[in-house]
Amino acid sequence: MISVDTAHYPVIAASDPGVSGKNNEDTYAVSAYHVSSSDPTPAMLAIVADGVGGHQAGEVASSIAVEMITQLVADSDAEHPLATLEGAFHRANQAIYSQATINPANAGMSTTAACVWIIGDQLYLASMGDSRIYLKRGDRIHQLTIDHTWVQEAIESGVLKRNQVRSHPNAHLIRRYLGSKQPAIPDFRINLPSKSGISHGAENQGMILDAGDYILLCSDGLTDLVSDDEINSNLGRYPLDEAIDSLVKLANSRGGHDNITIIGIKVPDDKVNIPPPRRRNRLIMLLIIFSMLVLAILAAWIFQTYFNESNSERPIIIPAETSGISEPTLVGTVVTPILPSPTVEITEVESISTMTPPAPTGASPVPATYTPWPTSTPGP
Repeated sequence: MISVDTAHYPVIAASDPGVSGKNNEDTYAVSAYHVSSSDPTPAMLAIVADGVGGHQAGEVASSIAVEMITQLVADSDAEHPLATLEGAFHRANQAIYSQATINPANAGMSTTAACVWIIGDQLYLASMGDSRIYLKRGDRIHQLTIDHTWVQEAIESGVLKRNQVRSHPNAHLIRRYLGSKQPAIPDFRINLPSKSGISHGAENQGMILDAGDYILLCSDGLTDLVSDDEINSNLGRYPLDEAIDSLVKLANSRGGHDNITIIGIKVPDDKVNIPPPRRRNRLIMLLIIFSMLVLAILAAWIFQTYFNESNSERPIIIPAETSGISEPTLVGTVVTPILPSPTVEITEVESISTMTPPAPTGASPVPATYTPWPTSTPGP
């Protein structure tokens, strides 16, 4: 078990091979850094990957996923979190599949991935497979991710009931993973309780973390043997490090047939809200748009007023008749209006760049300052 001081969110991580003697194919990492050298907004990335494959290929797959996703996220400017995560998962999927085709010993390797990215006090996540992400808020716990398994699909279609899952022979048949020939499609849905039931959509991305919240990432080595209620009870009863340790011991006491990896994140009770750049930029953009709208309305009103008054004094022109009159005749007196020059007080608006477009393909990204933390944990 390792404790990580991220300066903003206490983190406890543990990875245990279990008691079955199986090679530890789980890999995890926690990285804490600032968004950029010019933006001090704190950011933290936590990821758990559970590899699958013979001859330690599962360990290779999970290591590639964790290292690549961690690096690509850290290299980004954090302006477009979901696009960044999607691109990182896609690149990791390609790298794993390519490695599996080049090296026969790694043929068929793949891995799950569950990733949490906290920017300021906003939560973003992505997942593939059956590694899970939980949120404990108050006295309740919520599974934020949705398992990509055969049995989960069977439950959703009404073929199975939840009490039939653990004993089903297809309980660990993964339907979405990294290492596929097909493009990776990370799941951005977040399950959250709402007044009308459960809200499970990507619209929950960027949710604000509350003081006292817990975020827990884990591989199925924990959730196969320990229930959600037991996870909730341990997190509420003990300090974070003791809670993580007790969960590992509980899974091992019940057989520990798989690797057990857990990352626990605690939002401090005295948390100070730190708005990420994206929210500050939205406010600035709204102010600029509002100012431009006011100026446009004022300019239109001045033009309309000047145009109407000018029209009221224009001479009337009667076209010449065909009876020999070769020039038009002016009727009335031509009056040149003397109008006061309109005075418009315009406040200069400083041009502020609110969005940085993604770097073009091939461009070298500006590296972020980050502190990587263990990317893999080989078994004993």
